[in-house]
Amino acid sequence: MPYPETLMQVLLNTDPHTDGRHEMAEHLESVVKDALGRFGEQITRVEAHLSDANSHNKAGPDDIHCTLEARLVGQEPVVVKDHAGTAHQAINGAVGKLKRAVTTVMEKHDPRHNTALSATAEAGETLAATPGAPAAR
Repeated sequence: MPYPETLMQVLLNTDPHTDGRHEMAEHLESVVKDALGRFGEQITRVEAHLSDANSHNKAGPDDIHCTLEARLVGQEPVVVKDHAGTAHQAINGAVGKLKRAVTTVMEKHDPRHNTALSATAEAGETLAATPGAPAAR
């Protein structure tokens, strides 16, 4: 199910040795919006930095590094990194990590999630404080 169009900006920055053409920026935007579209307007911007770690010698594997930074409304930025043999692979790996990291941050700050955790913790404290109750493990 496609998500509604978001106002999320997706920006690509590259070093001089990495492909930063329009096609790469379109690929990045497509992958990011597919992965993070469900967060709607909670993410205002995702910035990507692609670099070739071994630009001086092309023999090394996993030499393309991708750093993604997501700007969330009312939260600290979320930053992840990945590296692979190609820019597409590095982007895809970093986007997967970013999706998991953003999901974790959103769940931690979701009032419904925190209420359930608080209720569970309070129930455990009440049980532990009840005389004759079994000891908590």
